[in-house]
Amino acid sequence: MDKPKVVLGVSGGIAAYKACELLRRLSESGHDVRVVPTASALHFVGEATWAALSGNPASTEVWESVHEVPHVRIGQGADLVVVAPCTADMLAKAAHGLADDLLTNTLLTARCPVVFAPAMHTEMWEHPATQENVATLRRRGALVIEPAVGRLTGVDTGKGRFPDPAEIFEVCRRVLARGPEGVAPDLAGRHVVISAGGTREPLDPVRYLGNRSSGKQGYALARTAVARGARVTLVAAETGLPDPAGVDVVRIGTAVQLREAVLKAAADADAVVMAAAVADFRPAAYAPGKIKKRDDVEQPPLDLVRNPDILAEISADRARPGQIVVGFAAETDDVLENGRKKLARKGCDLLVVNEVGEHRTFGSAENEAVVLAADGTETPVPHGPKEALADTVWDLVAERIS
Repeated sequence: MDKPKVVLGVSGGIAAYKACELLRRLSESGHDVRVVPTASALHFVGEATWAALSGNPASTEVWESVHEVPHVRIGQGADLVVVAPCTADMLAKAAHGLADDLLTNTLLTARCPVVFAPAMHTEMWEHPATQENVATLRRRGALVIEPAVGRLTGVDTGKGRFPDPAEIFEVCRRVLARGPEGVAPDLAGRHVVISAGGTREPLDPVRYLGNRSSGKQGYALARTAVARGARVTLVAAETGLPDPAGVDVVRIGTAVQLREAVLKAAADADAVVMAAAVADFRPAAYAPGKIKKRDDVEQPPLDLVRNPDILAEISADRARPGQIVVGFAAETDDVLENGRKKLARKGCDLLVVNEVGEHRTFGSAENEAVVLAADGTETPVPHGPKEALADTVWDLVAERIS
């Protein structure tokens, strides 16, 4: 079988060296990668490095190998074009259709999905000109990943940092998996809020009540939503997972904190997906010091109080008309029967019901579920990667939003 053909465009920013890791992941996962750097990019990483890592020639000029018409053929034959890092200058050229080197010509001739991974200083990213260029590219069907927040060049910190190359690779992989329709992402222009991970309810400074949730399903939902063009807010409890590329991550600990963060983020959201494992109860009192075990005193019982029912609350009081609410039900017995009862009780539009246990689903990269809908339809999702379940959820959400 032919390998998927990926064009990796590299523009002239300090993050160009990080694109080597993205190139390695693409190549080692079975993609035929052609690196097309700009002349400025070669100031950071040389042509020999790109050629050696990709196994293909790397050129910046339209005047090399003219008989092959590279300024047309490279874009025409690509299954995906990803520009990483993408500078403010490259965003402007792409938005205005300029074609003064091999990469900009390739962008004009490509008819496959195009992904941009910007990296620049905060002031440049936030400038109205850059934001208008980003909006133009997104309107045309390109996927522009939101930059990360963190350390920039020198001592500066803010939004504009190049996302983790491993996470950019995951976005590229999901875009390729969706096929040619990735040219027009079906969640473009939509804001989705996702909760993930397991909340922790502190008992004393060293102990807490928690659960086995890894957060992997919520993170899969976030990654697939980005690949489908959505603006994503991820409210993340304890997971230990790296931030997905292009996602605004809000970190919380307890169920009460999760409620506050979700309600705030959901104010302008088109869809809210509650994939987090939220504790039903919390300790009635927090001990400021470690609770000691004493042989001469019988240990008192642990008093619990109920946590707020966030799913029922946001389902009953939608932040905006037409907002879609998705819940998750982790069951250990009578899975579908309990799921149907929960769907009616919570009032959400969709409920993902799956069977869980000590050695089932939690912490795994795979899942199996049935998605119950308020209209009575049921969509089974066979055992497979959690991303497959995530895509099914977004398929059903996209139908209802439109």
